[in-house]
Amino acid sequence: MNVLMVLTSHDKLGDTGEKTGFWLEEFAAPYYRMLDAGVELTIASPAGGQPPLAPKSDAPDAQTDAAQRFTADTAAQAVLAGSRVLAELDVADFDAFFYPGGHGPLWDLTEDVDSIALIENALAQGKPVAAVCHAPAVLIRATVEGEPMVKGRRVTGFTNSEEAAVGLTDVVPFLLEDRLHELGGNFSAAADWEPHVVVDGLLITGQNPASSAPVADALIDAIGAGE
Repeated sequence: MNVLMVLTSHDKLGDTGEKTGFWLEEFAAPYYRMLDAGVELTIASPAGGQPPLAPKSDAPDAQTDAAQRFTADTAAQAVLAGSRVLAELDVADFDAFFYPGGHGPLWDLTEDVDSIALIENALAQGKPVAAVCHAPAVLIRATVEGEPMVKGRRVTGFTNSEEAAVGLTDVVPFLLEDRLHELGGNFSAAADWEPHVVVDGLLITGQNPASSAPVADALIDAIGAGE
């Protein structure tokens, strides 16, 4: 089974002067879950090359087993540093798709025409798409027969209260929970920072960093990997 992981190329946290990017746990935990299940992984980003890492996700208080494993894994670091250019890849070459979060996707992947087309084509071809934390933002421009893809579907993502807790409510370009509601999504959430995964057919979404591994497990189940 082949899974494409799509990461952000955006590294600026609004007008704060601070850096952002992808969240390490949301890449590392799914990466190793799928790798250990025998999945063949390809990494891509809009710009290709090294995707930017959100600095706070590599801080001592954010370390997890998966993050520490990645820090010691030079082979995985090389794979990440050589991410493919998203526009050059074909949906037909993959069985499923995984989007790690971090704040970066709110700025670039949300509007990226190649990512939007990939998601629309993947679901049209019966291939699962998974996204965790802020990454469900990649769904908001995708459509089905002229309607928002998330309309009437069960979804989750980083909540308004979690955004407030990290002090970025007035920094992000939009609040993900609000936007998914506005588009007709049936949004649900657990308590802040608790794992929460929603599976609606081929669409798999997770609420926050703690949901990263469970979202990967749901994707593995969806494609029958590791069996």
